[in-house]
Amino acid sequence: MIVVKFIAVIITGYLLGSIPSGLIIGKYFAKKDVRAFGSGKIGATNVQRTVGKKAAALVLLLDILKGALAVLAAGLIVGRNYMVIGDDFALGLLVAQSLAALAAMAGHNWSIFLKFKGGRGVATFFGGLAALCPVAALFGGEVFIIGVGLTRFASLGSIAGVVGTYSILIPLTIINGFPLEYLIYTLIGTVVILIMHKDNIIRLITGKERRIGEKAEEIPPRSTKGKTEQAIAEG
Repeated sequence: MIVVKFIAVIITGYLLGSIPSGLIIGKYFAKKDVRAFGSGKIGATNVQRTVGKKAAALVLLLDILKGALAVLAAGLIVGRNYMVIGDDFALGLLVAQSLAALAAMAGHNWSIFLKFKGGRGVATFFGGLAALCPVAALFGGEVFIIGVGLTRFASLGSIAGVVGTYSILIPLTIINGFPLEYLIYTLIGTVVILIMHKDNIIRLITGKERRIGEKAEEIPPRSTKGKTEQAIAEG
């Protein structure tokens, strides 16, 4: 029975994360498909560049809520049920909530409603963490805000925020006895977010990354882009 509940937790978390907030808000506010602009992602940063600050703030809130609601839903589904594995490990509420938060991230990044494409998962990561461990989420959020404020790079702030969150949870887990599930969640989430930001990291290194406030340009259609590249190659 507990296995069925865990499957339900993962599916629920994934479906909540899959709700394309950025796409919906972009079309509602400006009748624009944000995937056709800038990075092609549906997160708050690309929405800000494409639609504006108010729309981006709403998307940020909704994406945070997706992670938090996934954790809350896991609590309702699993409750006090647990399954003992081996001598020292129990498959219970904390594991279910961590899986739900990770599933919400996966849904946001690879939405079933968008042919398994989406965003980068930062806001949903922090939403899940806020429901799991508010102290760590608050610390990571502050690092994110400071990073963005100092550099004007949303990507750099995001990377600093998630890495900072994982870093602070190491001593909190070892010294203060915080649940190991929180540390594992932040480790997996951080790795996923770093992978999702690989193109940003390259642009940061080469000095081509866009700063907060810069407008997003429309992405050329693939067919047109292909013909243009072919024409250039042919001289």
